[in-house]
Amino acid sequence: MTERQMQIGEVAERTGLSLRTIRHYEEVGLVAPSARSKGGFRLYTEADVERLMVIRRMKPLDFSLEEMRDLLEITDKITSDDAVSSEERERLRERLDSYRKVADARCETLRARLLAAEDFAATLRRRLEH
Repeated sequence: MTERQMQIGEVAERTGLSLRTIRHYEEVGLVAPSARSKGGFRLYTEADVERLMVIRRMKPLDFSLEEMRDLLEITDKITSDDAVSSEERERLRERLDSYRKVADARCETLRARLLAAEDFAATLRRRLEH
């Protein structure tokens, strides 16, 4: 059974990313279509969609393209069937954990900013009511 392949329009719809953004991520080496159709159209798999979703989730946390690339390389190596020594696997897990810690810290910062913004909006509503 072959894996279902999708054209870029369906991938854009599934990920909420624009065609331009997906092409940009391809240009900078974050994602590559798994294949091309006979007509030259980019074809993507479910794994490609998952990869794009990782990128999409990193974006609001202000990870750089280089950090995105590094994280994707880490996850590719951890999940690959290639022989990775236990020492290398542990180093990869430590690097992955450092990204998790940064993501947790950035989420906490965003929560604090959201609370401040909600407090400000509530202040404006109260002023309008009086």
